[in-house]
Amino acid sequence: MNNFLYDLAQVTIPTDNVDEPLVRHPQRWDMRLIRDFMVFIGPISSVYDFLTFFVLLKVFRFDEAGFQSGWFVESLTTQTLVLFVIRTTGKPWANRPSAALTATTLLSVLAGGVLPFTPLGPLFGLRPLPLSYFIFLAIATLTYLAIVQIVKERLMRRLLHVSGP
Repeated sequence: MNNFLYDLAQVTIPTDNVDEPLVRHPQRWDMRLIRDFMVFIGPISSVYDFLTFFVLLKVFRFDEAGFQSGWFVESLTTQTLVLFVIRTTGKPWANRPSAALTATTLLSVLAGGVLPFTPLGPLFGLRPLPLSYFIFLAIATLTYLAIVQIVKERLMRRLLHVSGP
């Protein structure tokens, strides 16, 4: 279900807006940029995964269904919303995504957050989560996106010699 909802959000990527400087002339794939992006951005996600595991197990003391529900919602939320950060070389709010990409992304995150509360939730091993979990989710997601944005801007300035807007 996680992959389905994530993929659904990505279906509208072809409708997205591209940074103006990048469409002025053809771009070549820069393997160094791709490698460095993975090397620096990837571990941030892993740190947040471990943080989430810790919070779900030690703070909330969730059982198996609670852990699975919390992990499902958090992983879908962060992996989907980070698209808004990495889709542009600058600040996400300076080059807004297409309406279609915004809609499918937000609907996928909403569907994932609501699923544990529906009759379909138990079919996927999910159960309702407490309000306090969603406070953690909001804090974790916002800090994750902010850190990815900071690291991305530094990488872009260094590798593409592009300064953010």
